Amino acid sequence: MEPGNTTWVSEFIFLGLSQTWELQAFLFLVFLFVYTTTVVGNLLIMITVTSESQLHTPMYFLHRNLALLDLCFSSVTAPKMLVDFFSEKKVISYQGCMAQIFFFHFLGGAMVFFLSVMAYDHLVAISRPLHYVTIMNTQLCVRLVVTVWIVGLAHSISQLALMLPLPFCGPNILDNFYCDVPQVLRLACTDTSILEFLMICNSGLLDVILFFLLLNSYLVILVMLRSHSEQARRKAASTCTTHIIVVSMIFIPSIYLYARPFTLFSMDKAVSISHTVLTPMLNPMIYTLRNQEMQAAVKRLARRRLVCRRE
Repeated sequence: MEPGNTTWVSEFIFLGLSQTWELQAFLFLVFLFVYTTTVVGNLLIMITVTSESQLHTPMYFLHRNLALLDLCFSSVTAPKMLVDFFSEKKVISYQGCMAQIFFFHFLGGAMVFFLSVMAYDHLVAISRPLHYVTIMNTQLCVRLVVTVWIVGLAHSISQLALMLPLPFCGPNILDNFYCDVPQVLRLACTDTSILEFLMICNSGLLDVILFFLLLNSYLVILVMLRSHSEQARRKAASTCTTHIIVVSMIFIPSIYLYARPFTLFSMDKAVSISHTVLTPMLNPMIYTLRNQEMQAAVKRLARRRLVCRRE
């Protein structure tokens, strides 16, 4: 295309999840409930862990950071999606689209690496229980968390650095409810096969490698449990199972979306919903709120709040 005839895209249009008003109203109520549950559940974890001195341990320090990641990650896409259910034309500016991609991959990348940190924490707790507090001290936990955020930032910057130079001269319709690399890349007015390969390596291949490393780490943990008492085995095995469920919920959709050629499939939207909206809601329920110690702490916090109100 000649430079003089190029019309640069200033906005993108989402097709959303449905074009039917009745279905959109129903989906709005469903996802409003999901997002509200996500916000309340993750805020409850952060407030409880912060205010309860008994939860000032390495494990709950990491759980609080996972709750923060889940809350922020879901907030990148969910509020815009909810507003768009009542919009006749679902529009996002080019700058807003690039910002959404940046924060989506920043927080998503940090979450993927953060699961590796939590797996390491669990491995230390099982293999070195007497030295756990010494090994997983506050300084190490803070360094691990900061490293995870920096790695997520580096991952996102690398994605955006490949996206920003691309020319977008039309069309500008995205068959989704948020901006992401596969959909936006298809709209570029140039050959993107090399960029697609680089992004698959940057996201998809990395997801596959980390997923299998995490599964192997939990397999090692389960093997190590054979030397523990029956009660300890049951408790640790239950924790491992919940961790594997969460890891699978995050990695399997991510692998489906990023570890293949960026062509459109009918399952893409359903997988995207699971990846962006449902998983951040289920994480606190599976990972933390089903924990008896956390449940007891939440009840203590609620009782204190009731006493304060009566006074």
